[in-house]
Amino acid sequence: MPSHLLLADHLIDAEDYDEAEKTLAKVIAVNAWQPEAWAYRAIIAHLRGDGRAEAEARDAALKFWPANPGVLHLLGKKLAQKYRFAESATYQRQALNFDKGFLPAKIQLAQDVLRLGEEQEGWELAEQVHQADGYDVAAYNLVTLRESIRKFQTLTNEDFIIRMSPHEAKVYGERALALLQRAKGVICQKFGLTLTQPTIVEIFPEQKDFSVRTFGMPGNPGFLGVCFGRVITANSPSSQGAHPENWEAVLWHEFCHVVTLQLTRNKMPRWLSEGISVYEERQANPAWGQHMHSRYREMVLGDDFTPISELSAAFLSPKSDEHVQFAYYESSLVVEFLVERFGFASLKKILVDLGEGKAIDQAIAAHTAPLDKLEKDFAAFAKERAEKLAPDLDWTEPPGRAAARRASEGRRRGRSREGLRAAASAVPEMEAAWETLHPENFYVLTKQAEKLLAEKKWEEAKAPIQKLIELYPSQTSPDTAYVMLAAAHRGLNETASERAALAKVAEREADAVEVYARLLELESSATNWPPVILNAERYLAVNPLVPLPYRFLARAAEAVGEKPKAIAAYRQLLLLDPPNPAETHFRLARLLHETSDPAARRHVLMALEEAPRFRDAHRLLLDIAVAGKAPASAEQKPAAPPSTPPSKP
Repeated sequence: MPSHLLLADHLIDAEDYDEAEKTLAKVIAVNAWQPEAWAYRAIIAHLRGDGRAEAEARDAALKFWPANPGVLHLLGKKLAQKYRFAESATYQRQALNFDKGFLPAKIQLAQDVLRLGEEQEGWELAEQVHQADGYDVAAYNLVTLRESIRKFQTLTNEDFIIRMSPHEAKVYGERALALLQRAKGVICQKFGLTLTQPTIVEIFPEQKDFSVRTFGMPGNPGFLGVCFGRVITANSPSSQGAHPENWEAVLWHEFCHVVTLQLTRNKMPRWLSEGISVYEERQANPAWGQHMHSRYREMVLGDDFTPISELSAAFLSPKSDEHVQFAYYESSLVVEFLVERFGFASLKKILVDLGEGKAIDQAIAAHTAPLDKLEKDFAAFAKERAEKLAPDLDWTEPPGRAAARRASEGRRRGRSREGLRAAASAVPEMEAAWETLHPENFYVLTKQAEKLLAEKKWEEAKAPIQKLIELYPSQTSPDTAYVMLAAAHRGLNETASERAALAKVAEREADAVEVYARLLELESSATNWPPVILNAERYLAVNPLVPLPYRFLARAAEAVGEKPKAIAAYRQLLLLDPPNPAETHFRLARLLHETSDPAARRHVLMALEEAPRFRDAHRLLLDIAVAGKAPASAEQKPAAPPSTPPSKP
């Protein structure tokens, strides 16, 4: 029976309630009053919106022990896993009414109310559990986390409460607040929701703290952010290593969850919740979200395509990290299909019905089409979308690639090493001839381009790369022909062409910081200041904790006369230990002086503290002193362009 109960638990997580019912029936056939089996039946009834069946199953679970706290705790725990935190909290309180010392219910209640934004009660409950059982891992983690959060700085307005480390709050806290405010204006209006409480956003510089706040335990890598309804937790760019994701896209995605979860009272399947958020990312910025590319094309047309009714399960037990990302993309494609075919109003009506307790199948059928028909139509839609990706390109899988894939599958299926070697032994002889017969094949052209670039045959590499771009102009990651083309142009010192190729990448990729950095260098050398500002902003949307983008942004904004933007960028730059603080202080002081800001004097003195022989700084200090004695209406004399400050002796 324990194995069947565990299987039922997993099936409920996967939203396969019919199979879960069949599994529970086997348990009840052996023990007609097995309390956990009836508790699971009550959970399924609750998730289906069948209050009568839920009450009957709950009564059966409590038949021989009416005050069994474990039954109510299990009911609430599974509902919390479905993001039904309010319902879970109700059940945990009932369990504690049966037994005030039942710690599993108390620690679950602590996590539930923390996720609901009722923080004072949540922290107090966690402390009570920790005092009662010092070995309760979840309680210990939460109590320890509270000490870390107490050190955070809080930024607020009437709509948001943001908590983050003091250093990061100074660097990009206002930028995060402005982004969330913009997201609220766009998404709430679009979905017709008026939020009645501020949204809480906590941004963690350490991944372990994010995991404890989000899941109760450290670990669980791979999550960038999570939304519980009115509470968002997110990983800071500083916690993501050398290649952070676009944090602005992450916060936009999570705020969309705030809207859809509150519209539905957290009563929506995961695939729909994630699908809407990824879809809304794309609507906000074409570079955000996920897009069809060569690998997704292969997965849609192959064996990895998932029916709508099974999409939530695709997030639970994926074959690989790539399959998780594909589940996000396919879910967003379902949303795009629904909007294109039935209109955005139909999608909103589905969410309203879910909030009123209707099952997803019923809500979809009421405003679109029956699920079985919808699945067939969506499969055709997705297949058509995949086949329209570079239709003139040959997508046939080469023998070598096919053999490698089969070998990988063979290893998973337990085939012998000898058999795998024999299967692959004939491939090299076939491959060269096959490539000759398929000159416009995606994989062949990519292989040729990569080989020529590795050999530094820049001019020769252009031919396969340009053919790839000609046949597949809308490439996005991981189809990086434009990056390869830029590398070839760079090898040949063709700067203008390199810049044009990289610009194509920058407008389509949300986190290509290496591309943004190279464009900053090229565009600033050519004094093309508007593209410098654009790419600096793109860089900051990925990593706002490094000096480089602020330095370029400040120079460009100063050059085009955007003084407030330049002043803000120089101030942020000074928070990040720039390599030449004297010059940064001087440039900031000069701008502040031009705007009659008395802080100019302090910054020019700091420039001289770093470089006492900095002549332009001495001149500026004299100008500031003279201006301080002059009438307020006196015109400022334009300052001469600065010389490079000498090194500090």
